[in-house]
Amino acid sequence: MSNQFDWTAKWTQYQADKIAFEEFESGRSFTWKQLDRLGNYLADKFSREYGLKKGDRVAILSENRLELISLFVVAQKAGIVLVPLNYRLTPVEIDFLLSESDPVAIYFEKQFEDKLKQTENFDKISQKYSLEELKIISEKALSETNEYHFENADFDEDHPIFLIFTSGTTSFPKGAVYTHKMLFWNSINTEMRLDITSLDRSINCAPSFHTGSWNVLQTPFMHHGAYTLLMRKFDPQQVLKALEDYKMTIFWAVPTMLKMMADEATFETADLSLVRYFVVGGEAMPIPLIEKWHGKTIPIRQGYGLTEVGPNVMSLNQEDAIRKQGSIGKPNFYYEIRIADEAGKPVKAGEDGEFLLKGPNVTPGYWNNPEETAKTIKDGWFHTGDLVRQDDEGYIYVIDRLKNMYISGGENVYPAEVEFALRKHPDIEEVAIIGVPDEKWGEVGMAFVVLKANKQTDASQLTSYCLERLAKYKIPKHFRFVEALPKNDAGKIDRKSLNPNN
Repeated sequence: MSNQFDWTAKWTQYQADKIAFEEFESGRSFTWKQLDRLGNYLADKFSREYGLKKGDRVAILSENRLELISLFVVAQKAGIVLVPLNYRLTPVEIDFLLSESDPVAIYFEKQFEDKLKQTENFDKISQKYSLEELKIISEKALSETNEYHFENADFDEDHPIFLIFTSGTTSFPKGAVYTHKMLFWNSINTEMRLDITSLDRSINCAPSFHTGSWNVLQTPFMHHGAYTLLMRKFDPQQVLKALEDYKMTIFWAVPTMLKMMADEATFETADLSLVRYFVVGGEAMPIPLIEKWHGKTIPIRQGYGLTEVGPNVMSLNQEDAIRKQGSIGKPNFYYEIRIADEAGKPVKAGEDGEFLLKGPNVTPGYWNNPEETAKTIKDGWFHTGDLVRQDDEGYIYVIDRLKNMYISGGENVYPAEVEFALRKHPDIEEVAIIGVPDEKWGEVGMAFVVLKANKQTDASQLTSYCLERLAKYKIPKHFRFVEALPKNDAGKIDRKSLNPNN
């Protein structure tokens, strides 16, 4: 069977003994040959012993570790579909994701087992395995001298490799279908703009449930035979040291991370002379922070992306970081863009319109959600919901988020989801949430709350209420109690009139 989707098999032919992935905390590593052998072994085991077949969803609840990479290799060989789950969510939220994705199997770190046991759908999954068990199985397989073979499954480029949940403007997350075709074209677009080669080296310390963790640099690096150091979580001091000690050439982060690194005592003395540039996404990076890193001779390459389209969509060249402050740059190589008015007609340069995208990176849709798919993808154009403007040199600027999303520490927070949870509180009549500036996190939530008649509560009680139902990053930092929410002529909440300064 053709192995056109099987990147490790290809790289084993060219650089079998080169390290592909390494764990920062343990020092464990996989060479390309080890990764390919293990992928064949596990794909065969999953198929023969576990009965997993092409198209079966396999959920993952874990921080970054080598076992996630081996599962990805199995997905490229056997056609299983990986469903990375957000370990920061509450059991209630995770339960919804399990219900939606209906996985045949789940792999989890033991530290999250209690959280899974608090969900209803965990018991319904027929096969449950800890990643600690998978580690033992994998080490035994690699210690043996046998050659492992697996006849790759037959599937085409439109077959899913991931189901990645992204919160939406509705009350519930949507599962974006991410295909092998998207994986390939994202890698090509990324390589063509970032000049990635097999000699590049990077750190992945982003949370494993993000498309950014998998697809900003990690899978393009795999496709191009480059090296990745896995870190279980971000620690500014450790990342600074690892960038120097492991001779890294590219690093991807959100501005909050780079601010924390720049505030470290070791920032001034860290030798980052081999770093070609940092790739920054998630939110606009402040000019003073750009200048601070420029002072350390680290160019800043900013971008824009979405889980459903890429994710690497736009790129602002490092030489334009100051000159085009606030711009997301120009589209990566294989994208068509359109800026359209409410009727769908293109607007002129300098005029605001919704940002539409077309290309081989566009998702085929949302999992089991044809209604949302039809709303978002029309005639092949993906409607981002972002209001943008293009200047006379072709640079794009995001003016507003039509969907009211804000970004806190690089995490997308959708007010509708949080408002849905808060409206269930017995004392709350109405609530509206907006993002407000925050020195540490970039933006945080401010909730404007209208209480029911003769009811009383306070911010600390509402925070405690949210902690049981929402991930911490979604919980508003500020609560403001008001008599009424401003409404427009249609009776809808007028968010623009919500003033955080009053």
